Amino acid sequence: MKIVNKLKEKKGEGLVYTVIFILIFIMIFCLISEFIRLFIISQGVRDAIQNAVITTINDNYDDVYHSAREGYTGGYMPSGEDFAESIDFSNVGGYIDELLGTVEEGGSHIKYVGKGVKEFGISNLQVNIKNIPIQSSNEERFEADVKVMLEVPVKFGDEILPEMKINLKLKAGYIAKF
Repeated sequence: MKIVNKLKEKKGEGLVYTVIFILIFIMIFCLISEFIRLFIISQGVRDAIQNAVITTINDNYDDVYHSAREGYTGGYMPSGEDFAESIDFSNVGGYIDELLGTVEEGGSHIKYVGKGVKEFGISNLQVNIKNIPIQSSNEERFEADVKVMLEVPVKFGDEILPEMKINLKLKAGYIAKF
């Protein structure tokens, strides 16, 4: 009640409290906005990388769904009297650049906004494709695992704080339906 009484006084002291309240509200709003920006960027990057992994798996469907009569197999092609492993590693980094509008620089994929202002960067791209053996069970599947480090600069006001770094791990698999 003391605050309400102070605000009702006619001495002008309530103006100071009002300004302080507004400044605190603006700071909280800025923090929430920055959190939402970081969340949206991380979700968009995750979705784009997942799309790139799915595209890589789909690039391998023709070898996975080869005419092996013993059941569904991994990526193999006939080679003489035997089968040889045939995996298309594709260009996951190229798909990421195409989907996100990033530029490859020194092993990292960086997205810029404006003139040289970094929006985010993706580094340590690791693609691991797991082939399943011939005559495998239906529970196994042809899979691709991707691991990346997402780095997003954190901004508050005009200051750039240390980057937010997140390890993203994504997996996609292919199981023949018929």
